[in-house]
Amino acid sequence: MSILLLVALCGTMLIGFPVALTLSGVAVIFALIGAAMGIFDMIFFTAIPSRFFGVMSNEVLVAVPLFVFMGVTLERSKVADDLLKTMGQCFGPLRGGLGISVTLVGMVLAASTGIVGATVVTMGLLSLPTMLRAGYDPKLACGTICASGTLGQIIPPSIALVVLGDALSGTYTEAQLMKGKYMVEPFSVIDLFAGAIFPGLSLVALYCLYLAGVAIFRPKASPAYYEEGVRFRDLALQIVKALLPPAFLVFSVLGSILAGLATPTEAASFGGVGALLLAAGKRQLTKSVIIEISRVTTRISAMVFLILLGASLFSLTFRGLGGDKMVHHFLTGLPGGFFTAMFIVMLVMFLLGFVLDFIEIVFIVVPIVAPALFAFDVNPIWLGVMMGMNLQTSFLTPPFGWALFYMRGVAPNSVKTMQIYRGVMPFVIMQLMALCVLAYYPIMATWLPDLILK
Repeated sequence: MSILLLVALCGTMLIGFPVALTLSGVAVIFALIGAAMGIFDMIFFTAIPSRFFGVMSNEVLVAVPLFVFMGVTLERSKVADDLLKTMGQCFGPLRGGLGISVTLVGMVLAASTGIVGATVVTMGLLSLPTMLRAGYDPKLACGTICASGTLGQIIPPSIALVVLGDALSGTYTEAQLMKGKYMVEPFSVIDLFAGAIFPGLSLVALYCLYLAGVAIFRPKASPAYYEEGVRFRDLALQIVKALLPPAFLVFSVLGSILAGLATPTEAASFGGVGALLLAAGKRQLTKSVIIEISRVTTRISAMVFLILLGASLFSLTFRGLGGDKMVHHFLTGLPGGFFTAMFIVMLVMFLLGFVLDFIEIVFIVVPIVAPALFAFDVNPIWLGVMMGMNLQTSFLTPPFGWALFYMRGVAPNSVKTMQIYRGVMPFVIMQLMALCVLAYYPIMATWLPDLILK
């Protein structure tokens, strides 16, 4: 019945029903069937009110709408437009400089917005026409924008890391208690933020090295882009005006979290106010913009929490049918031990990323597989960063990667779909390489939390 529950869930979502309603609807139907067959105790459903109340009163999850508000506000404040123009000029006549500037701007936007769809669409609308006019290979231009736009998955403060950290923290504590360890080492979203910084920046450096290599060995694919007549003094002033405010905001938000001066929720509220001030300073904070920011924030936040509530009901039914024990016995009984179990979990999450959003994967998969992985005494920070980077890779994988759909929606008709697919493949390979390196060297994710948080 547990396996049939998963099959029914996947089949219903492929038909096109909303994920949140599918999670709860399928769970209730299978619970009633299981109760009629005598294999499900409806007493499990008495835990629903407390679970729902726990979700709505979770202080960490309050950071989600606040970070969404911050990201949407920065997106509407034309920060990306100013950054792209300034960074493009900053690299001057350097071949490949425009591609590198797009990557660095994507990094800043990732740290400030954390919303993959918004970043890819914004970067596509602003930088793709410029890169094509400069003579860039369309494949390289599309691949660079898609890959840069997905950095919001792994570079904190990221909505994905907030959701993932909250899901893992509860599961980690429960797994430790089940093993008889009552002195549980604390694990929180802050640990995950600290652990993701170095792997995220390493991925940015890898992208820049690749673009520099393309500029050297395929100079026609990434020519120089530079506007004549721009004085150094004017350029320096543009850099300060375009880069300093968003950089200060990001460092203030992230720094206050890592330094222990503020919780993620408090820092997110500070970031929201800062984003409003930044938009007002750029004279973008009109009544229509405020209404649109509020509408988008409400829609995204409602979607996240509705999925979370549906996933909570689904996990209760899955556990009531004995699915958690089935998964635990399956993963812990595999030949090869932890390596094989981890590989299968990563592969499943990678494949699910073709058709599901990261929020849905986190809420559905993590509560099912994380307890079995924690049975191997795995470091929760490393596991969280591995999952985050894996989900980031799935955004780029043809033919169903979400970033590819976003790019197709904003790319001109002259750019073919196959060019987008072929353009992202080198970046997918780089991300898989980075994932393998992180798997082999867990210290990449654990050394910074151990340094500043212990």
